[in-house]
Amino acid sequence: MADSSGAERIHIEQLEVFARIGVPDNERARPQRITINLTVEPKRPFAELGDDISQTINYAEIARSVRDLIQNRSAALIETLASDIVDHVLDKFPVLSVEIELRKYVLPDAQYVAVKLRRGRSHR
Repeated sequence: MADSSGAERIHIEQLEVFARIGVPDNERARPQRITINLTVEPKRPFAELGDDISQTINYAEIARSVRDLIQNRSAALIETLASDIVDHVLDKFPVLSVEIELRKYVLPDAQYVAVKLRRGRSHR
């Protein structure tokens, strides 16, 4: 999908993961459901892929890698977890930028709480 700036992106919508996350100890006592919307801008334009999967970013591998990162860790802040995920994807995959929206379902009077972050390779 391309946006108005011409950037080509791959998007994963509502990846469901269970994480030990929260400030109070009782929130981190058991894994809780979070969902992740993740958008990456590949280094190679779609037109150069030649319909060859080995030339693109395997989105199933990104999803698996993010799940593995989250599985055995505990964090107090969803901001920290979102930042760690973005850094991990930038380090492990051939992407120019990563956008994340991480949603946590913790407030009884709200559908969810979310943090959003976009980071590119310019600082690397």
